[in-house]
Amino acid sequence: MSQKLLSVEGLEVRFHTPKGIVEAVRGISFDVGKEKVGIVGESGSGKTMTGRSVLRLVRPPGEVRAKRIDFDGIDLQGLDEVEMREIRGRRIAMVMQDPKFSLNPVMTVGRQIAEAYLVHHKVAAAQARERTLEMLAAVKIRDPERVYGLYPHEVSGGMGQRIMMAMMLIPDPDLLIADEPTSALDVTVSMQVLAILDDLVTQRGMGLMFISHDLNLVASFCDRVVIMYAGRIVETCKASELQQAKHPYTQGLLASLPRIDRPVAELSVLSRDPAWRDGPVVVDGVMRS
Repeated sequence: MSQKLLSVEGLEVRFHTPKGIVEAVRGISFDVGKEKVGIVGESGSGKTMTGRSVLRLVRPPGEVRAKRIDFDGIDLQGLDEVEMREIRGRRIAMVMQDPKFSLNPVMTVGRQIAEAYLVHHKVAAAQARERTLEMLAAVKIRDPERVYGLYPHEVSGGMGQRIMMAMMLIPDPDLLIADEPTSALDVTVSMQVLAILDDLVTQRGMGLMFISHDLNLVASFCDRVVIMYAGRIVETCKASELQQAKHPYTQGLLASLPRIDRPVAELSVLSRDPAWRDGPVVVDGVMRS
């Protein structure tokens, strides 16, 4: 693995509810370097909570605990809120799901992107505008001048996703957390967005946490894969070796996907074993208790 940017150890996320404590993430540990790391699993497996916890975006009744959350030598748990705001956006950025709902509906997209730049850089408004236009061009938006003046409801889903990427990347962060950035897009637009993301991450030497439920997509796009089940990491492996996964949960997920090269009369249905919840995990092909 490349040089570590983020190191997380013993992360737990709990929610206090009237019916008791819900454990969304249960003691996970992982590292991210200047690479593309995919975090995959079913809905409710803890993927999004993991990404939000790194940026301390889990609010009450949620409770986050960890033995260590270290980013580039900085203990994120030891920072106060003012110091954490210097990290968010400037050093670590996050692209949320459904980007059009994350944008302010009464501000033009250009102003919102420029604002993300001005928060972290003391420059004139004209310079921020120029930088915004450059960023819109970088995410392959045609006619940036026109798009700069549009409101969120005037752009398509694919363009909204690119605008959100531009907003998160304009401060030039070291780590990008992308939470299912292609889930609402068709296949063609999805591939275009991934190609843009791949180019930007590679050119800038960033780290990427790519949260998704699409195993095939992660296998083709990422360098390493982390598979989550019931709030735990049950398997980690190189993306190129995902088809040789050893954990029965990962194998079940793979078997439930249709494949053109291996047509079957009926897709298998994943049968969950209660033992997976706290059982052995697989690290790089080796089963560990």
